[in-house]
Amino acid sequence: MTNNSTNGISPAEESEAQTEPQTSWREYFSFSTDHKVIGVQYMTTTFFFFLVGGLFAMLIRAELLTPNSDLVDRPFYNGLFTMHGTIMIFLWIIPFNAGLANYVIPLMIGALDMAFPLLNAIAFWIIPPAGILLLSSFLLPSGTAQAGWWSYPPISLQNPSGHLFNGELIWILSLFMLGISSIMGGVNFVTTIFWMRAPGMTFFRMPIFVWTFLSSQLLQLFCLPSLTGALILLFFDLTLGTSFFKPSGNGDPILYQHLFWFYSHPAVYVMVLPVFGVFSEVIPAFSRNPLYGYRSVAIASIAIAVVSTVVWVHHMFASATPSWMRMFFMVTTMLVAVPTGIKEFAWTATVWRGRLHLLTPMLFALGGVMMFLFAGITGIMLGSTPFDLHVNNTYFVVGHFHYVVYNTITMGIFAGIYFWFPKITGRMYAEGWGKIHFWLTFVGANLTFFPMHPLGLQGMLRRISSYDPQYQSWNIIASLGSFLLGMSTLPFIANIVVSWLRGPKAVDNPWHATGLEWKTSSPPPKENFDAIPLVTEPPYHYNDNDPAEIARPEAAAQE
Repeated sequence: MTNNSTNGISPAEESEAQTEPQTSWREYFSFSTDHKVIGVQYMTTTFFFFLVGGLFAMLIRAELLTPNSDLVDRPFYNGLFTMHGTIMIFLWIIPFNAGLANYVIPLMIGALDMAFPLLNAIAFWIIPPAGILLLSSFLLPSGTAQAGWWSYPPISLQNPSGHLFNGELIWILSLFMLGISSIMGGVNFVTTIFWMRAPGMTFFRMPIFVWTFLSSQLLQLFCLPSLTGALILLFFDLTLGTSFFKPSGNGDPILYQHLFWFYSHPAVYVMVLPVFGVFSEVIPAFSRNPLYGYRSVAIASIAIAVVSTVVWVHHMFASATPSWMRMFFMVTTMLVAVPTGIKEFAWTATVWRGRLHLLTPMLFALGGVMMFLFAGITGIMLGSTPFDLHVNNTYFVVGHFHYVVYNTITMGIFAGIYFWFPKITGRMYAEGWGKIHFWLTFVGANLTFFPMHPLGLQGMLRRISSYDPQYQSWNIIASLGSFLLGMSTLPFIANIVVSWLRGPKAVDNPWHATGLEWKTSSPPPKENFDAIPLVTEPPYHYNDNDPAEIARPEAAAQE
């Protein structure tokens, strides 16, 4: 049964019990077309790849404990950081966000499913074989790809082993498959959001998470073909003897950089925009305040997507870029800070004078917002051409990037997991273990990635396995922090698994949140709603009779 009774949602009857049969665990291993099952399949599969990518990161940091290359040989080290970056971007963040959106967006907009359920299932089932294919390259005699997750030629075109079937080729095929999956997902999400909203769900009544995910998927559809074309041409150079990017054959490796970064910088916003949406859902709920400047935040989401398509050359300031191009892209890079700053201001204003409830989702959201502010400041610094040329190819860039992709995005992902965990599973997590997870993650992440900024300013290059001993002290701190960060996932895994199996049953809306997804049972029935809801009020609307206090998870459960 569903609850469509409050905050202007019709019909008016409130559900008292879950009567629909629950999803069997076997369905999660099947070719299901239910968007909720597919969402869980996405999230659990990509979390496995997150653990693999994290293990690779810990091996990298173990190597960097000492100045000498004494743990693994250099080709294997190059393979580790290539696979680490590739996995974390293409097999963790982007598909996990797609999984979370798969589960909650139809519920948020009052839809019964995604627009194309079969396409939705196919998009997911491309991911496991693509990931397995990528990891299988470690078993090749020539080893895995070693040219970094960006795979710049001419390095990526070198093939000392002489084997046609080499790690670089596997890397290209895997990313090509993942790109197909992303395009399928993008078409599905855009169609669903445009055409399957419930009556009364106008664009400016959509939750911000829907706005941000729509923006990210429009970016995917517009920019991803550029990367796909670059991969095809690189594939031809590797296998057919063409010279699109080979300098020895009058090819242009800089062309590859343009094609690659035209997608791969917007890809940062493909990753971070959904997390901005998570922040915009969690912070109002745990502040008991409506989201400040809702329309401005919604428009800023689209503005970020638009501006981010004209900033890619700031990755190429050191690649013989003409002066006029440097100036133009320096300005556009700094311009993207304007709509981003609007979001930061809105979150701060929402918290201001709110009735804060510092439960686990809120801690991860606030931690992510604070660390994104630092990442934004260093991003503006890197957008300045003179500074960028000074720290180009150093650990300063690595530190900035990881403050975005881990300290902001992964923290935001954890906020979303804890926030929607009761809705997805019908169970409450253990709050104490959640807070332990947060503090271990927060401390570990800052210990790992902050030292990279002074290392970069001092001149330590990235992508190396040995370095001058003068850099060792900061590297020891970063490596110890990475081990703590790796350990931080253990209480999370234990908490989620045990709570899903044995946690106290959740009520339909334990956070007293306002979205449509909270007006149905936990977990939702097969068809999401008994009847298509009618939306009559704006989002983040708190009635006077809404509870001012949010109970702890243990109290917000029913035995």
